[in-house]
Amino acid sequence: MVPRRIERLAGLAIQVVILCIFLVGVYTRNLSVVVNAVLALGATFLPAVLRRDWQIRLHPLLGLWLTLAVLLHAVGMLGPYNYIDWWDHVTHTLSATVVAAVGYVTARAVDEYTETVYLPDRFMFVYILLFTLAAGVFWEVLEFGARLAAEAIGSEAVLVQYGLADTIVDLVFDTVGAVLVALFGAPPLADTIDSIRERLERTGP
Repeated sequence: MVPRRIERLAGLAIQVVILCIFLVGVYTRNLSVVVNAVLALGATFLPAVLRRDWQIRLHPLLGLWLTLAVLLHAVGMLGPYNYIDWWDHVTHTLSATVVAAVGYVTARAVDEYTETVYLPDRFMFVYILLFTLAAGVFWEVLEFGARLAAEAIGSEAVLVQYGLADTIVDLVFDTVGAVLVALFGAPPLADTIDSIRERLERTGP
């Protein structure tokens, strides 16, 4: 297991890198880099907020998992998305695992919290796939909308959408991420599920 101290140091290093990306975006007046760096930097504080304010227990690797996903996306906005063919595939797969994990822990915590909800393992596998793909489709729509909005006002698109073929490939790698969580995500997410269930028990009727 990764010690919490190492997680904090690695997280701080990632935040510093994202801050540098933000400064590069400001210096080059690149709106897409600036906006995505700000959102990525905000996301890096999410694990600490969940632990402190919501008493959600997270495996140390989960915090690094999330921060690495947003770091790769922020770095990609500097150019790798355009010049490295596989960069988009990696970021989509990693981001999809985060989305799939959110869907899985939420559904499983509710399943364990109340007897009125029963989610068999086979259904959970399908649910994770559908939940992740739905989120992936929503993201692709956001990218498409951002491009249309940017073209309408003559500005730079904050999110980039490269066409139908790129969208299909993105969804394929979203599916890969969902399958990875469905097959291997249960052990590292078990404590998180328990903590969410416990919170539901404290705040529920």
